[in-house]
Amino acid sequence: MPSVSFDPLLPGAAGARAQERSDAARNRELLLSAARQLVGECGVESLTMGQLAERAGVGKGTVFRRFGSRAGLMMALLHDAEAEFQGRFMFGPPPLGPGAPPLERLVVFGAERIRYILTYGELVRAAEASLHNRFDAPPAVLWRRHLEHLLRQAGFDGDPWVMALSLAATLDPEWVLHAVQEQHVPPERLEETWRRLAVGVVRAADRL
Repeated sequence: MPSVSFDPLLPGAAGARAQERSDAARNRELLLSAARQLVGECGVESLTMGQLAERAGVGKGTVFRRFGSRAGLMMALLHDAEAEFQGRFMFGPPPLGPGAPPLERLVVFGAERIRYILTYGELVRAAEASLHNRFDAPPAVLWRRHLEHLLRQAGFDGDPWVMALSLAATLDPEWVLHAVQEQHVPPERLEETWRRLAVGVVRAADRL
């Protein structure tokens, strides 16, 4: 059944809806600005939806309606950084972007994702707190598909989709942050391990 709009067809109604959308966008940015301030003051782990509501001067229900959950808020805070990263691997210059050999792009992608996690780590970890965000949120789906695409281009035909999921697991932010912060693994060592893994996967497929 097609959906039906019950918006009143009155003079100026369209303008009112546009103003409402404009107000919604402005209010959303005010909430995000308040959230960034709180993160700067007390860190990601201490930020609560109640704190944000109090700082922004709105009801807690308003914050939940806007972002859905604390993980949704963290995804919103990561939006610009994630969009920039996506733009680089999809449209940017090689070797991360198009134009370099697929295996080289695969190696560089992993290194860049590790650096991304180390830059935005606490936000990334909080954003992926829900299973939906970790596995099914659009950014996660996009970059796993990108890994699958690079594997196919590199000639890996065993099961590129499952292999992409397996490779993605080694870039899990919880693991990367634990390795660096708790086990004191140098980031360069993680990047080199990713390089060996990516090269080994593709070249092993060539020998089968």
